[in-house]
Amino acid sequence: MALKLTLKPGEKMILGGAVITNAGARCELIVENEVPVLRQKNIMNEKQADSPARRIYFVVQLMYVDEKNLATHHNLYWQLVREFIMAAPSAVPIIDVINEHIVNRDYYRALKAARKLINYEREAIESAKQRSQNIRRCG
Repeated sequence: MALKLTLKPGEKMILGGAVITNAGARCELIVENEVPVLRQKNIMNEKQADSPARRIYFVVQLMYVDEKNLATHHNLYWQLVREFIMAAPSAVPIIDVINEHIVNRDYYRALKAARKLINYEREAIESAKQRSQNIRRCG
């Protein structure tokens, strides 16, 4: 099944491991076979992987687009997940979903689930900040 993509001027994407930038006007592409495709809004660079959940997302992204180094990415992923679970055991249900997709080699769905982990982490940090502020006010 073909995938039709429309790129805005200057928009980037990863297509089969290659970074593509639309250098001109609006562009339409049709991808006629199955290859990893990530639009700019879903691409995270290493510098943006600045939290535990974001590092997990980044490694899953590498699994998706860099199959030749899959074993290295898998090893790093499992290490990061162990550390995350130790710090936030309540995240296990989200991580279980990511793990299931990874075991099934469905890296795109694993990425989507990893976005939920990033949101979970952000909400947990915000909640902790709120509790800390409330304690300071009461103390």
